[in-house]
Amino acid sequence: MEAGILLTSHPDPKDEPYPHQAIHARVTREILEAEELGFDSIWIAEHHFSNKYGILPDPFSYLSYLAAKTSRIKLGAAVMVVPLHHPVRIVENAAFVDILSNGRFQLGLGSGYRPYEFEGLGIDYEKRREIQQEAIPLILDGFHKKRMQANGTHFKFDMEEAYEIFPQPIQKPHPPFFMGAGTPESMQFAAEHGFGLMQSSLPSVETIGEHVDHYQKYMKNAPAPLNQNPAFGNVDVVRMVYVAPTDAKAREDTEAGITHHMKTFLTGGNTGGYLGDVTEKEDESQFAYDKLTETTIIHGSPDTVIRRIEEFKAVGTTSIMIHYPPYYGAQKTIEMLRLFAKEVLPNIRDEKKVAAE
Repeated sequence: MEAGILLTSHPDPKDEPYPHQAIHARVTREILEAEELGFDSIWIAEHHFSNKYGILPDPFSYLSYLAAKTSRIKLGAAVMVVPLHHPVRIVENAAFVDILSNGRFQLGLGSGYRPYEFEGLGIDYEKRREIQQEAIPLILDGFHKKRMQANGTHFKFDMEEAYEIFPQPIQKPHPPFFMGAGTPESMQFAAEHGFGLMQSSLPSVETIGEHVDHYQKYMKNAPAPLNQNPAFGNVDVVRMVYVAPTDAKAREDTEAGITHHMKTFLTGGNTGGYLGDVTEKEDESQFAYDKLTETTIIHGSPDTVIRRIEEFKAVGTTSIMIHYPPYYGAQKTIEMLRLFAKEVLPNIRDEKKVAAE
């Protein structure tokens, strides 16, 4: 199993006061530390207009910056909110970042779940899935056919025969593509279009297993060349993770921060009902630390964290994307990443990959 880090550029008001400009230097330090420690990938998330979850309006520009500051770690966008972008620009920019990173780019796509982001950009939130379903085939055409034509409801354009998409990526036929999917319909769509599957930080391991089974059932329907996606069949799962010398120390370090984060994230009224598909959180008691460690988060000693990650591996997860709120403090977070790399990472790696390295 691979291990990456999902960073949402979520500010800590105490250490990164309004207008939170210091957050970007802190996140960059964590990414450079992740490469030094041997993590497989980092993923950054697109968000607009709010300081309550993430401040990152353009993943492509940040990943271009990171491409110049790193040399080995894979650089991912998780996710580009498809209805907020023109599909041609997604194709062009994804290829450009792949070149700038020398073939280290990974692309996650999703329909979005925060209504205020759509309202602020003048795009109908209720039509987001309809827009995405029209845009995805166009994005795939851009990589496989090198040109695109559209005469749909949301996109109308024509690229003449004399022209084609430039630049073109290093990875062939394109960088690894993943789709964030939380409903049966979206997981089927991901499978039938050759995407890797990206799962949120909220469903239980049992639910993740059901999602993997559902996704794999439809993989056989993916036609060529869509089934040539380097990420096809991969399942990345985001999970809130914190490792400490003991379970008790993990709780001491994180209980206040993680319960605050989960409660505000899920009850803030800004997720448009999307998270109702995947949260399994029914009432206030679900946010108690003991309950979260049973069902949702992976916090504890190295042995505890390894055991919990192995449970996800057993149901078909191929990569764990560790995630954490900003409230633990920058130094404590770096120390946690170092302990994870030293005590957890070697134990969850695929044995064949370790041997090859």
